Amino acid sequence: MKIAIIGGGIAGCAAYLELRKHLPRSEASDPHEIVIYEPYDMSLNTTAEERTEAHTHSSSLLVGGGLGVAPNGLRVLKRLDGELLKDVTRGGYVTSTSHMKNKNSWSLFSMTSSCTDYDIDNPRTLHMVATSRHAFWRALCARVSPRDIANKRVIRVDTNPRGRNVIHFSDGSLPEDVDLVIGADGVKSTTRQAILPEDSRDEHRPHYEGLVGVGGFISSSGIKHLVEPGTMNFIFGGNGFFGYFFSDSAKSAPKRDSPYDVSEPGESLAWWSTYEIAECPNPQTLDMEDVTQQLRARHASWKEPVVQKIIQSLRVENLYPTWTSPTLPTWERDGVVLIGDAAHALPPTSGQGSSQALEDAEALALFLAHYIRNSHGDKGQDTAQAQKRVISAAARSYMTIRKPRVREILDFAQQTQNSKREMGLFKEYLTYAFMKIIGFFPSLMASQVRQVVEYDIADEVSKYITLGR
Repeated sequence: MKIAIIGGGIAGCAAYLELRKHLPRSEASDPHEIVIYEPYDMSLNTTAEERTEAHTHSSSLLVGGGLGVAPNGLRVLKRLDGELLKDVTRGGYVTSTSHMKNKNSWSLFSMTSSCTDYDIDNPRTLHMVATSRHAFWRALCARVSPRDIANKRVIRVDTNPRGRNVIHFSDGSLPEDVDLVIGADGVKSTTRQAILPEDSRDEHRPHYEGLVGVGGFISSSGIKHLVEPGTMNFIFGGNGFFGYFFSDSAKSAPKRDSPYDVSEPGESLAWWSTYEIAECPNPQTLDMEDVTQQLRARHASWKEPVVQKIIQSLRVENLYPTWTSPTLPTWERDGVVLIGDAAHALPPTSGQGSSQALEDAEALALFLAHYIRNSHGDKGQDTAQAQKRVISAAARSYMTIRKPRVREILDFAQQTQNSKREMGLFKEYLTYAFMKIIGFFPSLMASQVRQVVEYDIADEVSKYITLGR
């Protein structure tokens, strides 16, 4: 089977590794050709600082953004490659608790996003790993064979219900015929256009949410004593939102590669701020020094001590508008399948963007492997039409279990996203009061979080297959 993965970001690399792990092959040969098409340099010699906003075009190879990989995502990594899980953890920092505070440094409530990992002899608590997007991507990309990367921009995908699909390139080179196209090219996906009827494409275009985010990394020197180890901190105010967490472990920490243990923090602190801007700004034309000054002015009256320390030393270098896409009627058509942000761009408040991309990649690979094995007795199994039937069955099953899961996470995230918008004084303090009340009933929030982080995508796929759906 010839497979094209469009986009070499986190979702694309994860899909490649999952397919390489699960698709059946013989000892003598591998019948599957898998190529990642990514227009920008995927060389590991390219540092986060050297990447530019242009790298976000197709696959979210972001410069310096931070993210959290939740326990449900970490279990995907562990099943994929135990050493990969260690690398990802070593490149970030394990957090066990999230603290919600307001701009006056009043504690509102705390929660954990950890869960018990039963997939080992001695069950232990699996925590979240907070890391930079670049470090996470590097750990995945390091395991992709360079010969399976093509530095080309895909400008169009043509579907063919009776045979191979065709991908076209911006450089004018000859199109490629492929059996399966996996669109992992982000919220502004080119691949998405191939699965949508022309008359519905406008209504399913991504839209700007009226929020922008800025963030980066600073030295934790002078701040470390103010930040509790093993925590992510979320600060709410009437004119925006601020967050921070340690982004690495001390190099001397003996268990810094274990997601089951909170280590001594290292020398880097990640921070981010989200606030409302009605019109989507163009990051290419902004004066970042002016954005930095505006950010300092926005938080100048906040009494939270860590925020004050951070805004004194930070300098904004990148600004990221928040884009989401409407719920798509389908994620697949005629051998073209979407994963990650191309299928479902979740708002940052979900805390599940990367973890859901990992779940997508594993689910699709498991279903495809299952249907390939089941087709081995079919006459003419290697014809384009036979391949199409296998891919279609896998894609439908993938979409059946993934769409409801993502919808639930999206609904929950949208409930909290408005807390990052501009609020009048009354609404601001009403929000604080509501959050404080939540703190008196921790089981309510904990049950929602558990439903998300305890989910096991491999187990759900196995159940679905066992039931013979």
